[in-house]
Amino acid sequence: MDAPGVWVAKDDGGEIVRATAIDGVGIDYDGNITARLGHGEGATVTLAHSDRHPGGHPPGDFHRQLIRIIAQLSDASGAFLVRPVHDEVHGWQWLTEQL
Repeated sequence: MDAPGVWVAKDDGGEIVRATAIDGVGIDYDGNITARLGHGEGATVTLAHSDRHPGGHPPGDFHRQLIRIIAQLSDASGAFLVRPVHDEVHGWQWLTEQL
């Protein structure tokens, strides 16, 4: 494994990808947040499924929030995990934890 870095998890924790493997992120018409991976054959990972949570769609800039967090953490020392969470009080958020 390379030096510590930033990792991004799906909302259910089922997959974790290295942030440097992500070529792009987007939000589809259903409000799902997807990441396009650069390695492989154009694979995509759905990071946040809006239909799994009764609170509705993530905010319209949720994918841009992820990019900002990754950029900020890329300068930090250590390894970090970023994951989307939803709760009834705060709605959708990106949680960051040091590994």
